[in-house]
Amino acid sequence: MIKYIISGPESSGKTTLCKELSKFYNTTYIKEYAREHLLKYNNKYQKDDLYKIAKKQYQSEQKTNHILICDTDLITIKIWSLEKYKSCDDWILKKINEQKTENRIYLLCSPDIKWHFDPQRENPNDRNRLLKIFKSEITSLKHPLHIISGKNRCKDAIKLINKINLSYGKSF
Repeated sequence: MIKYIISGPESSGKTTLCKELSKFYNTTYIKEYAREHLLKYNNKYQKDDLYKIAKKQYQSEQKTNHILICDTDLITIKIWSLEKYKSCDDWILKKINEQKTENRIYLLCSPDIKWHFDPQRENPNDRNRLLKIFKSEITSLKHPLHIISGKNRCKDAIKLINKINLSYGKSF
């Protein structure tokens, strides 16, 4: 199975793209568990919470379907942890390393859209810097990476996914 990971800095259209893709492909998507966790605890968290969030995100991703679309993954939690606490839980790093052998394709959302306030967001001013970090992390793992940008990001993502699926002998 191919896992399409929709990733990128805050307020770059990840969740919107996931919703549009899941509707187009008539499938569910794996939601960003961090949102649910933070909502439960009134947006307050500590470093240990990132491990809990990572475990739930990882478990959700193990679900199978004809096409798997994930709103972020453990790389996001790694970057978040390093940015906030300057370290990352070993379990998260181990799982990211194990995922090197998986068929993961990253659609990295460019922050070329307007920032939208959300009480869970923390980085309105350095989204381009964070985009470079995401790109570097994903590239270092040797997963295919495609930048998604502009107003036609959903249409472009669908074309890309269809092309990739056809190269694997699948069409949806």
